[in-house]
Amino acid sequence: MKVGVPKEIKAHEYRVGLTPGAAREYVAAGHRVMIETNAGAGIGATDGDYRNAGATILTSAAEVFASSEMIVKVKEPQPAEWSQLREDQILFTYLHLAPDPEQAAGLLKSGCIAIAYETVTDAHGGLPLLAPMSEVAGRLSIEAAGSALKRSTGGRGLLIGGVPGVQPARIVVIGGGVVGTHAARMAAGLGAEVTIIIDRSIIRLRELDELFEGRVRTRFSTIESVEEEVFAADVVIGAVLVPGASAPKLVRRSMLSSMRKRAVLVDVAIDQGGCFETSRPTTHADPTYEVDGIIHYCVANMPGAVPLTSSQALNNATLPFGLALANKGFSAVLENPHLRAGLNVHRGRLTYKAVAESLGLPFSPIEQAAA
Repeated sequence: MKVGVPKEIKAHEYRVGLTPGAAREYVAAGHRVMIETNAGAGIGATDGDYRNAGATILTSAAEVFASSEMIVKVKEPQPAEWSQLREDQILFTYLHLAPDPEQAAGLLKSGCIAIAYETVTDAHGGLPLLAPMSEVAGRLSIEAAGSALKRSTGGRGLLIGGVPGVQPARIVVIGGGVVGTHAARMAAGLGAEVTIIIDRSIIRLRELDELFEGRVRTRFSTIESVEEEVFAADVVIGAVLVPGASAPKLVRRSMLSSMRKRAVLVDVAIDQGGCFETSRPTTHADPTYEVDGIIHYCVANMPGAVPLTSSQALNNATLPFGLALANKGFSAVLENPHLRAGLNVHRGRLTYKAVAESLGLPFSPIEQAAA
């Protein structure tokens, strides 16, 4: 199969769909890999590195899209990219369609086959292609919070871990999945006072209590417990995920006035629309804004800040699935239930129910769409 990798064009996105090592694996499997020139510059990979891996370098994204049967990316396609997709071309990347009706319309119009990293599953019911970036984002969320808490950036002027004799920051993590667990681990490691709130999973609360050996408090999620913790927090990390669907709004604007002034909200769920009512996407160049005296950090591609780590981690996870697609084409989706779960768009139809419901559009089961 002809596999193409264009350079990412989203603002301050430095990751790459295939590292040179991953490209070499595709070539070794008998596929032709075409890389847009300088696509790997953000991770320090040169065109020469890709040539040594057996890939062909093309001078523009247009050439890559026109020449490829499958496009491998990192972030969701931008308007200039989805307009270049064509019928039956496979797109393998993060999509996050639920809060993005424009992208959904563009993909539907193109007739392409779009498989979303974030909804591919594994045998354990996990999301193996989302997990590595969730790990990175969870850890980065605490770094972001620490920066936003500084007075020089508009925060309260608080050090996350405090010092002897001085109270550390109170950090509340809403959600106990991959993002929440890694955020809590980083925060506790820095000496913060950490609470994880989980929506009605006693089993997961017990697991987290054992994992952190009492260093992190856990609370069952109710309206009252969320309000109590958010109002007393210096930092709130939004780490809630509903696979494929828009994130629920767990902190309303009316709550901000009762929070500590210049406290920080970090919305890691912003790719799925955000879990704070006042969230809107920001960039690494301008990461924060203030609403009612509360600092919001809502960068939509947090792992892009550490592209070398992120690209390597992502490629480790995506490689087996990408090779299956390259080897068998769409048949791999029909044969593999985990890839089937990743199928969001097929020839002008939405094939992921949660996405269709979030967008208010018709849902077509894969059997119907592929008939």
